[in-house]
Amino acid sequence: MNKHQVETLLSSFAGSDVSSPFGPDALVYKVKGKMYALVSQNEDIARVTLKCKPEDGEVLISQFESISPGYYMNKRHWITIKLCGEVDSNILMDLAHHSYQLIVAKLKKSERTALLIGE
Repeated sequence: MNKHQVETLLSSFAGSDVSSPFGPDALVYKVKGKMYALVSQNEDIARVTLKCKPEDGEVLISQFESISPGYYMNKRHWITIKLCGEVDSNILMDLAHHSYQLIVAKLKKSERTALLIGE
């Protein structure tokens, strides 16, 4: 997946909102005000940072050279993936969806319900 495809995927999640609170070098994806992804901009090889379970992050970091602990994030709960082609698109899509789901699971029940009905 390239940067544009990742951004399109992240934007497709229910209630997704994108902004640049850290300036033009990063797009931040949030749901109900909670960040679930960050995509670098203006780099030769773009990176996406996603939330993950600590045990999953450890396994992924050990398996892929292009996956490292979250860049500028809590290294235990976030991973950064260089979009260089090493990580299969299906894996990347699963990781993005899982990051989103981790955040949604922590929302209030009323907020989760609003996402389901499209408010």
